[in-house]
Amino acid sequence: MSPRDSLARIGVLVRHNALLMLREPGPLLSRMILPLVFITLLRPLYLAAQGPLAGTEQAVVGTLVTFSLLALSISGGAILTERLGRTWDRLRGTPLHPAELLLGKAIPVFAALLAQQLLIVGFGMAVCGLTVPHPFLLFGVLLAWTSTLLALGALIGVLVRSMGELSASFDIGGMLLSSVGGALVPLAVLPAWVSDVAPASPGYWAVRGLHAALDGDTHTATTAVGTLLGAALLCGGLASLRLQGRDGRLVAL
Repeated sequence: MSPRDSLARIGVLVRHNALLMLREPGPLLSRMILPLVFITLLRPLYLAAQGPLAGTEQAVVGTLVTFSLLALSISGGAILTERLGRTWDRLRGTPLHPAELLLGKAIPVFAALLAQQLLIVGFGMAVCGLTVPHPFLLFGVLLAWTSTLLALGALIGVLVRSMGELSASFDIGGMLLSSVGGALVPLAVLPAWVSDVAPASPGYWAVRGLHAALDGDTHTATTAVGTLLGAALLCGGLASLRLQGRDGRLVAL
């Protein structure tokens, strides 16, 4: 089995899974459009409370983190659909390696999650006047955050048993993690206990890393990236263990 053959198979799986996602574009489109509406409507409140520069940054960062957490449904739904459709058994019967199957499923979802965030940042720059003096630092934080979202969504997708449970997990969990992380409201104005528990939320590190990247604080941004990647590895590892049997093949869930 040559690396070229493996890449070819992964490419086929990526195209197939991307096509499945595009055939049901509703969830993806809602996660793309709603954040832009949210920024437009609520940015004046942030401007009045924090001033033009800080208010614009808070509006964009808070919206990005909140709606990217809600977009976990894209990642979890991609796996849960396979489970509910009883297609895992057929996948196990193919000569494909589990890593190829997981990559074929993950790459289109990763691209969709990253595209959502880039759209929000681009809208903030073009319409709201957001300044991005360190684009590469910001892009690094976005990549780490997208990896965390992908792994966390996959973990939830292998644990829940129905679309109802999936929706509840993402709606409640997404708002909780973003709120506790200081996305919608700065931690400085929230009760003290929120600041104490905030570091346990991936949303906290996303908010912290994005603000640091926009401010050019490399050390803080790097710390946030490392924490997010650690969370991604943990969630991804747990999801992989749940998906694989003792022989290394994908299990039917």
